[in-house]
Amino acid sequence: MRYKKIEKLDVSISELAIGTWAIGGKGWGDVSDEDSVVTIREMIDQGVNLIDTAPAYGLGHSEKVVGKALQDGYRDKVLLATKLGVNTAEDGEIFINNSYERVLTECDQSLERLGVETIDIYIIHWPDPNTPIAETMRALMELKEQGKIRFTGMSNFDQAGIEEAQQYGAIDFLQLPFSMVNEDSKELLQWCDAQGIGTMTYGSLGSGILTGAIRELPDWPADDSRLTFYDYYREPKFSKIMSLLDFLDELAEKYQKTVSQIALNWSTAQPYVKTAITGVRSPAEAQENAGAFAWTLASEDITQINHKLKELEISDGGAFNTSGVRLK
Repeated sequence: MRYKKIEKLDVSISELAIGTWAIGGKGWGDVSDEDSVVTIREMIDQGVNLIDTAPAYGLGHSEKVVGKALQDGYRDKVLLATKLGVNTAEDGEIFINNSYERVLTECDQSLERLGVETIDIYIIHWPDPNTPIAETMRALMELKEQGKIRFTGMSNFDQAGIEEAQQYGAIDFLQLPFSMVNEDSKELLQWCDAQGIGTMTYGSLGSGILTGAIRELPDWPADDSRLTFYDYYREPKFSKIMSLLDFLDELAEKYQKTVSQIALNWSTAQPYVKTAITGVRSPAEAQENAGAFAWTLASEDITQINHKLKELEISDGGAFNTSGVRLK
C-alpha cells in the first residue's frame, strides 16, 4: 500500500480508502453484513488506514456494520471518517439539516452506532442553505474541544463555501467526486491540495463502471443508487465509457492488471488526490483494489489516458443527481 502525507496535519493516509455506502444495504442490491465485516477487515489487512461512512447510508446501518468491523483491535489501525447533516427519513425522503443542535445530536448518535469514543474526521455531507455555515462550524469546534472529533471536513462544497467556513475554524479535509469518468472537481481538488487540505475522492471507480465488469446497460431496479445518483449508466455517456473501457482493456493486458486497477492507479497518480474511496463487496475485491498500488503507470500511458479522456469528453458536470433532496 502507498501512503501520502498531509503535512499540515502530520497525518499519512493510504491512497486507497474504504467506502461504505453500499454496505448500508439500501439501493445497492444484495449485501451481507457478515461479508461486509470480513471485507472491511481484509482492506485494513492490506494496509488501508482510512474508512469512510455516513448516517445517510442505510439509515445508520452502514455505521453499525463499520462499528462491528472495527472491533477486535481494528479501530486502532484506521482513521475513521463519518458525516453529518444528510439523513433519510422512514418514508425514504432525504433531508439536509446542518443546524447546531442537529450536528451535536448526530455526532452522539454516530459515536454510539460506531462504538467509538472519537471520530477522526467529521465531514459536513452537503451544504444546507437554510443554516449559516458559522452555526455549523460552531458545533464542530465545540465537538473538537470535547474530544469527540479530531479533524473537520466538507463534502460537495465549492471553493467559496470552504473559504467561508474557514473564517470560523479549520477545514482539514475535502471530499469530492473524481475519477476517469468525472474530472469536474479537478481544479478545486488542486486548490485544496495547495492549501494543505487533505483530498478524498469518492466515486473513484465510477459507481462500478470502471471495474469493466458491466459492458451492457444493466437491468437494475429504478431506485438503485447507481442509477439515481450517477448518470454513467445512461446514454450517451454509457457508450462513451464503453469506448474508454476498450482502450483500458489494452492497458490492462499490457500491465497484466485489471481495468479497475488501471483506473485507481491513474486517479492516485494525480498529486492533488490524497486518497481514492472505493466500495468493496468481497475480500477478493479488496485484494484486487489494494493490488492497484504495488506498481505505477508509466508517464506515457498516463498521457495516453488523458488524451483519450479529452477525446471522449465523458466528464460533463452531470456525474451525480441531488434532485428531490429536502431541506429541513
